[in-house]
Amino acid sequence: MSKQLFGTDGIRELIGKSPLTVQALPRLGYAIAQWATEKNQTDPSILLAHDTRSSSHFIKSSLKSGLLLTHCKIFDALALPTPAACLLTRINKSFNCGIIITASHNPAQYNGLKIVDSQGSKIRRADQDRIIDLFEKVDLESLDHSHLGNDFRALNPGEPYIATLSKHFKDKFLHGKTIVLDCAHGSTSSLAPHVFRLFGANVIAINAKPNGNNINAQCGSLWPKELQEAVKLHKADAGFAFDGDGDRIIAVNRHGHIKNGDDILALLIDNPKFKIAPAVVGTTFSNEGLAEYLSCKGKNLIRADVGDQNVMEELKLHKLPLGGEPSGHIIMQDYLDSADGIFTALSLLDTIIKSSNWDMTSFIHYPQVIINIPIQQKKDINRSPITEILTKNHAEFPHGRFVIRYSGTEPVLRVLVEAPEKKDAETMVTKLANQLRIAIDHA
Repeated sequence: MSKQLFGTDGIRELIGKSPLTVQALPRLGYAIAQWATEKNQTDPSILLAHDTRSSSHFIKSSLKSGLLLTHCKIFDALALPTPAACLLTRINKSFNCGIIITASHNPAQYNGLKIVDSQGSKIRRADQDRIIDLFEKVDLESLDHSHLGNDFRALNPGEPYIATLSKHFKDKFLHGKTIVLDCAHGSTSSLAPHVFRLFGANVIAINAKPNGNNINAQCGSLWPKELQEAVKLHKADAGFAFDGDGDRIIAVNRHGHIKNGDDILALLIDNPKFKIAPAVVGTTFSNEGLAEYLSCKGKNLIRADVGDQNVMEELKLHKLPLGGEPSGHIIMQDYLDSADGIFTALSLLDTIIKSSNWDMTSFIHYPQVIINIPIQQKKDINRSPITEILTKNHAEFPHGRFVIRYSGTEPVLRVLVEAPEKKDAETMVTKLANQLRIAIDHA
């Protein structure tokens, strides 16, 4: 059931489509508050934050109308990066859970919810299923209105976040360094430049003027070209691009070369706190070049399913400190159980300073080619004829690596092929995608 509402990273949908409607959002708010009450055995205190989309205000108002039908307390932090909200929920013991209104890296016409527990960790499948069960059963018109909730403003929510960062990095450790930050017109637009300046950096902030509709618009972690040009123009030491809610990061070295999440993992293992770790957690989309690089360093690459929650579960299972995704979600367990773009960028700069690796030299990537196949309905990819197609292609291209998965946020099947030579990867992915498209259309 949770697949009908929750994707790989919370709830995400076009504005005006369920559950992001004026009819459904109050019911969803009530369901979340009821779940929080059951889980914590008390009237819950809920931290609420959002990104810079215009629709966040509509969603917040509609969601609150349902939340406040219970005897809860809402603390509204306004626009705040997802990682800062997660950290605040974790360190402030009065919060029982947190809700972040965001669609992360998606365009402005999308929005959604990320729900975290009292530890600032994204809720698990069982919690999602309980919220759905409550959502489907609630009848708001029949409720007793004698025990309503309260709505407060969360004062200075960024201060505890900054105070926590200051415990992990030396004062003014970026003095004399010029850093370009692409804030994707998102929720890091004010906070990230402020933080980097506090640590002594000369900051060039771009795409840091949100207007409600320009979040992720040809900028940020999915569109790093402007960042590359700015780093070269300003002769900066490094550059970083965030996504709309600030939980992922893409780096650019001083020559304007892009470094994705795999590169960042490879670079971070030179940090003293990660050197003794026997393995790093990546995903099925992580480059095989990273696996070979780690092997040369005496470490293994453990592949989780795509999604930072899956990475987190593997980190806990194997008691490892570092993991992440090529998209730029990097998790460091000594800090937080989820990704934080600002913290990752600072950690990477701290590592680079200690290793003098300002070119961010890491490993040679195997060519990867991805084709997205539009779908109307998700067919089981673990059954015939899809399994036979994959088996046949593996036999024909034994040196290639194939990954297929449905997007958790878009109606597409992602087909990835990786091979030692780019032309082979392109040939293989085109053939495989065509065969899968036909199989899905006729299934």
